[in-house]
Amino acid sequence: MKATVSSLKQARQIRQVFGPVLDRLDEVEKFFDREFKAAQPMVRDVATYVLGSGGKRLRPALVLLVSRMLGYKGERDVRYAAVLEMIHTATLIHDDIIDESDLRRGHPTANNTWGNQTTVLVGDWLYTRTMDLCLELGDVDVMRALTSATLRMTEGEILADRVRGRLDVDENTYMDITQRKTAELFAAACALPALFQPSTLHLTEGLLDFGRSVGISFQLVDDLLDFTAVRSDLGKPVMADLLEGRVTLPIILLLRRVDGRTRDRIEEVVSSGSFDAISEEEVLQMVRTSGVLDEVRQRAYAYAADAAERAQSFPPGTERDALIHASQLLLDRGV
Repeated sequence: MKATVSSLKQARQIRQVFGPVLDRLDEVEKFFDREFKAAQPMVRDVATYVLGSGGKRLRPALVLLVSRMLGYKGERDVRYAAVLEMIHTATLIHDDIIDESDLRRGHPTANNTWGNQTTVLVGDWLYTRTMDLCLELGDVDVMRALTSATLRMTEGEILADRVRGRLDVDENTYMDITQRKTAELFAAACALPALFQPSTLHLTEGLLDFGRSVGISFQLVDDLLDFTAVRSDLGKPVMADLLEGRVTLPIILLLRRVDGRTRDRIEEVVSSGSFDAISEEEVLQMVRTSGVLDEVRQRAYAYAADAAERAQSFPPGTERDALIHASQLLLDRGV
């Protein structure tokens, strides 16, 4: 019950923060309905299943909020809010296949339900359809920005796969992967609205930097949740990253504080995907008593503070305040 209450509370808080654009978020859902009614039935089934599996629509909300902050009055905000979520959904589908994941947000993954072949093709369809939606309006600059973000995300996934199952991942490599895989799509969500009208083009770089700081903070908190969340809250097994061979910042920092034998036992977990060499409780105890969670937590706060500082250069008003509040709210997921 506590997990359910916590999740509901956070959902309510997010809706409060994005209150200025809730009406536009409803339009995004209608956009999805129209898109998938016209799609091939299997595409519709898989895409609507993943889109409806508990995501909080953070990236679409950022597109809509920045659009309103910049005084945009057209319909591109809804279209490209939907496009960002479709790209994000495609990455989730592909990530779950690569990771051989069975759960996502507490529900069976699409690949667990329909198989890898079908779901990877649906992910490809989503990516391709987003580019088509840009071309329908002739928005070459928007498509270029989205393509750049998607390429960097893909590069991040390739880099992450190259170091999967290895303990020799340093902080620089971790941060490079994090910026590419997570932060770039947050950055695109924040910066796209500046491309909608010539009068706001000069804000593009500042919005990109704001989004990247929000995205990195988001990922650092996600890494914390792998060690602090209740399983039913997280929707996946605690320490799933470690079991799947992904070495995140808490483990990178922990490895500096343990002896060689302990390092070897942790390496066995990463390479084998099981807690045979060292128990789950031992790893959790070391992580929670070593100070690494506090260090990661402080870094997440620092990136959120950087985002808030960058937002001071944006047009003042309710929307700017909501963006700053949103960057802080993401911290509350696990810190």
